[in-house]
This record gives sequence, C-alpha cells and structure tokens, in this order.
Amino acid sequence: MTRIAVVPLLGALLLTSCAVGPNYKRPQVPVPPQFKGEPASAAPTSASIAGMRPFDLFHDDTLTALLKTALANNNDLAIAAERVLEARAQYGITRSVLFPSVDATGQFVAARSSSVGSYTFVPAGLDLASSYTQAGFSLSWELDLWGRLRRLTESGRAEYLASEEARHGVVDTVIADVTTNYLNLLELDREIEIAKQTRDTAKNNLKLIQARHERGAATGLDVRQAQELLYTATAQIAATERALGETENALSLLLGQNPTAIARGVSLSNFPEPAAIPAGLPSTLLERRPDIRQAEDALISANAQIGAAKALYFPQISLTSFVGGQSRSLSSLFTGPARQWALAPNADLAIFNAGRIRNNVRLTEATRREMLANYRKAVQNAFREVSDSLIGHDKNVQQRKQQELLVQALEDADRLSKLRYKGGIDSYLQVLDAERNLFQGQLTLARLRRDELVSVVELYRALGGGWQ
Repeated sequence: MTRIAVVPLLGALLLTSCAVGPNYKRPQVPVPPQFKGEPASAAPTSASIAGMRPFDLFHDDTLTALLKTALANNNDLAIAAERVLEARAQYGITRSVLFPSVDATGQFVAARSSSVGSYTFVPAGLDLASSYTQAGFSLSWELDLWGRLRRLTESGRAEYLASEEARHGVVDTVIADVTTNYLNLLELDREIEIAKQTRDTAKNNLKLIQARHERGAATGLDVRQAQELLYTATAQIAATERALGETENALSLLLGQNPTAIARGVSLSNFPEPAAIPAGLPSTLLERRPDIRQAEDALISANAQIGAAKALYFPQISLTSFVGGQSRSLSSLFTGPARQWALAPNADLAIFNAGRIRNNVRLTEATRREMLANYRKAVQNAFREVSDSLIGHDKNVQQRKQQELLVQALEDADRLSKLRYKGGIDSYLQVLDAERNLFQGQLTLARLRRDELVSVVELYRALGGGWQ
C-alpha cells in the first residue's frame, strides 16, 4: 500500500514545487501616440490598411491570381513551413522529459563458470552452467522539483512559436515581392510603350528632315540630330526589354515556376489604388508585425533558459524502478515466486565544477539582455518603416502630380518648337531638346506612378498586413 501511494505523492509534490528563475514579463517600450508621417489632423482610428486581405488591396484579378499561386507554390514558404514542423517536433521532444519513461525489457542469460578459476573449494563434477530468463517493465523519471525541465519546455515552446512568426514574415515578404514585381512589369510595359511612340515619332521626323535636306531646306546637322533621338529611343527599348525579361524571371521564381511569360491585367495608368490607407493605432503594431512577435518569442525563450541554468545549483533527483520476473524456467517466469521489483531514487548535487554552472547562468543572462535589445530594436525599426512608408507615399503622390504638370508643359513645348522649326525661326536643335525632355519626362512619370503604388505595398507590409 505504501508503494502504491508513492507515485501520487510524487505527482502532488511536483505540482506544488516552484520553478526557479525569472517569470517572463513583456518589457515596456515607448509607443508614439501617432505614426510620424500621418497628417496632424488625422483622427486616431483602429481601422488599418493592414486589416485588409492582400487580394483586396488593389482589386486586380490578375494580381490576385498571381498572389494565390505564390502562396501555394513559393519555395521560401515551403521551407519556412517545414522549419515550423521541425520546431514543433523539437518542442515535443523537449516536453517529453516532463513525464516518466516506461520501457518493456526482456533478456535471456546463459553462462558457465570455470571450476578451476577464481572459485575455490568447488566439488568435482559440480555443474557450473546456468541460464535464466528475465522480463518486465523499467521506469525512469527525473523529478522536476526546481523547474529545470519546465523551463526548458517553456523555452522550446517559445522557439516553436518564433518559427511560426518567421513563417508569417515570409508570407508578408512574398506578398510584397510579388505585388512589387508585378507593378514593375506594368511600369516597364509603359516605358516600352513610351519608347516605341518616341521611336515612331523620331522615324517620321527623320523622313521629313531627310526630304528637306535633299531639297536643301535642312542641313546635315539636322539629319544627325534627328537620328540621335531615334537611336536614343531604340536603345531605351532594348534596355527596358532586358529589364522586363529579368523581372518576369524573378516573378516566376516567386511563383515557384520556371521562367515563363507573366500575364498582365489593366495598364499602369488604370491600375486601381485603395481609396484610403489608414495606418491604425501605433500600439497595435506590436501584435501585428511578425518580426516583433518573433523577437518577443526569442526573448521568452532566453528568459526561460535562465531558470533552467539556475536549477542546476540544486540537486537533480531521479527515480528508476523495475517490475517483472526472473526464472531459470521460461514456464515459471510469470509465477509468484519469480516476481521481482526494484526502486532506486537517485540525487545528484554538483559540488565542484570550476564555475561551469555559474558561468552558464551568466551566459543565459547575457543572452536574455541581447534578446531584449533585439526586441526593442525590432519595435523601433517597425515604427521607422511605417513612418518611411507614410512619408514616401505622401511625397510620391505630390511628386507624381507635379510631374504630370511638367509633362503637360513639355508636350506644349514640343508642339511649339516644331511650329517654330517649320516656320524657320529656330533650328532643329530646339525640337530635339523638346522631344528628348518630353521622352524623359514621360518615363519619369511612369516610374513615379509605380513608386506611388509600391509605397502602398510597403506601408501594408510595414504595418504587418497579409499574414493573417
């Protein structure tokens, strides 16, 4: 009866025992009342663009299909998912040591001792050969009185959760990279369109000037200047087509495919943009950003390791036991006289180890301080990225509007320079300058339109949108 009560008694003792080491408390970090870059007149609101699904960010069917393909086939996501499974399995291994380990054992032993060896006074003719069979169950269990195993389990769980947050971060990155590369494709399509329009205009101008040159109304310099714009446009087409092919290849890799042509939807000029891009409350950023959550899980793991290290100052108590039977005859193995049991509690207390335990505690404490600094850095970096994205979007919108006005002015200047050239007032150099400036102005406008849309994607990623 006493032996039967041992296991419940030990269980109650473990439940009431404490775990040494510090319990985790989330560190206090300063949170601004408003994101830098938001309009000062903006009223605080919990609504955030990060709460939108990635497919609803731009409402483009082609982009939605690409995002779904990437989320299903991207190799980086597959790698991150397997790392989560690895961490979960490792956590299961670590947690298993909290419980007793029970094994079934069995063995057969046959031996014969020497009659002229170490044994003395052995009667002649005595049979010194023997054999027996033993079978039973063995139990081993480390009693976690000081919480060492519980702290290790706490650390393992935090590492598992950190791997899951890392996977969420990969999801964010894939969504942002696919969307950005797709917008780059649309912008490059627009650049090729502008370059081809300029090339066709330059060809027509060259034909006109060559005809005027044959009649003596234009100089050879006018012909060369007309060729200059033509070759500038054709060179731009080749360079843009190279960049377009490389961007398609990069996007194919994100989709988990071999290099292939990428379908397009609406043009860059007609690409839909969110009507509003609220950033939300700064305090919610700590819960939305996967990198912040990952950094906090790493801090939790490091904090738990301190307790596991400090527990080694106390005795490690383990329990081993065996229940079974032993018999020379196999038929008698499970009879009453053959039964046997053994109970062997064991305690191990370090007396001298040249400071190994002390230095291990110092190591874990230093690691915790490092993870704390890393957590604070992750929080500050998140606020910086949100601020950069808000400022970038606002200034990109302003710059794009001014560039549109500039392109309108350049179009008028091009039209007027051609009229003055045909009227004989100016040389063709003025026409060339006007068309070259218009060409570059149109290219810059296309890039600014892309940058404006990309800044929305960057804000969405910076706010931790997408992985939910």
